[in-house]
Amino acid sequence: MAEFNVNKAFLEDIRSAIDARQSSSIKDIFGELHPSDIAETLYRLSKDEAIFVFSCLDEEQAAETLTFLDEEIRPRFMQLFTPTEIAERVIDNLDSDDAADIISALPEEQQKEVLSKITDFEQAKDIADLLGYDEDSAGGLMAKELVKVHLENTLIQCVREIRKQAEELDDLYAIYVVDDRDILVGLLPLKRLLLAPTTANLQGIIDTNVVSVTATATREDAAAIMEKYDLVVLPVVDELGRLMGRITIDDVVDVIKEEAERDYQLASGISEDVEADDKVWVLSRARLPWLLIGLVGGIAGSRIIGAHESTLQIHPEMAFFIPLIAAMGGNVGVQSSAIIVQSLANKSIQSNGIWQRLLKELGVGLISALVCALLLLGYALFFADSLSISLTVSIALFTVIIFASIMGTLIPLLLDKINIDPALATGPFITTGNDLTGMFIYFSIGRLLYGLF
Repeated sequence: MAEFNVNKAFLEDIRSAIDARQSSSIKDIFGELHPSDIAETLYRLSKDEAIFVFSCLDEEQAAETLTFLDEEIRPRFMQLFTPTEIAERVIDNLDSDDAADIISALPEEQQKEVLSKITDFEQAKDIADLLGYDEDSAGGLMAKELVKVHLENTLIQCVREIRKQAEELDDLYAIYVVDDRDILVGLLPLKRLLLAPTTANLQGIIDTNVVSVTATATREDAAAIMEKYDLVVLPVVDELGRLMGRITIDDVVDVIKEEAERDYQLASGISEDVEADDKVWVLSRARLPWLLIGLVGGIAGSRIIGAHESTLQIHPEMAFFIPLIAAMGGNVGVQSSAIIVQSLANKSIQSNGIWQRLLKELGVGLISALVCALLLLGYALFFADSLSISLTVSIALFTVIIFASIMGTLIPLLLDKINIDPALATGPFITTGNDLTGMFIYFSIGRLLYGLF
């Protein structure tokens, strides 16, 4: 299927059908579209237009489209349904994990009412169980629908069970094998099932080397396990090893995307998880904390410069290099911290390898400092026409880069150690800190060395 693009001509056709209230035409237009493409189209329409289009979709399409809508926009479409309609027209057309996500956004009283309207008791129980897990846990990410067979089953019985249970699944990724206590003991590869003789012992063809995650683990841990072992589905077990559900790759992709967005926001100095269409106050509240920290840092920087006013009066040419020293310290610190944050995220740094990583960053810092300092020395000698200022700014830049490399490495490691997201270190935190220390180092070296040359 080719990628669908919501272009201007398509939107004009949709709006024409909306103006004419041609619900059948809209249903035909959206009939073959993926729910993700429908959601994208709804974003491009006005509120009233989007609601009319959504009301024209069939039940299954409407339910699946809801799962692709942002949590902030979804409630306006949920208002079109009564609790009974949510249970019958939405929940019945979704997997348990998606259904739990939809219901969790409703007020608590409405959640209970919707659950009471679900006619399938097992489905209602599964959704209620999922609602009990924290949304940031593996349990909150899993779906209850899966295919499992018992270790004592014959191959013929296994095939019957697989056919029966697979009817509830859109995709069959794995067949899990459990014992009489429902403890996960292995996987049954489809290839082995097809090739094995019907008289074969199930215990002899299953793969007992199965990777799983506990329901109480974080969803980031689940994503890391799936990435490490290159899995498309991951079984979820309780503390006793009993099979609880499964996490599929599409859910993990969402987790990775959300984590990347959150880290990018933190690195940019945005303290809350916000969207572009959030209210002005919410966006301002998320940005102001680090802006205020930057303001305090700027004031502190001005105080450092003011404390060395006498030096600048005697040697005013030093002022020309203040922006360069501050900027280079901030840039080097951000580079070093970005590498460390990335390594912490993919767990490539082990506790016994921290000193090795620190020494490596120190080596990189030495090379970078030497190259930049020599280039600056050449520039200063050519344009400044003063040996003293040339040597001062070059030695200061060398020192600042070394210091920034070390701090850019240590601060993320320290934040991670005290359970603070190290992504904070790649933004204003490192930049402001290295700006201040860079200027302090610059003036200190200037005061020490200027009179020697």
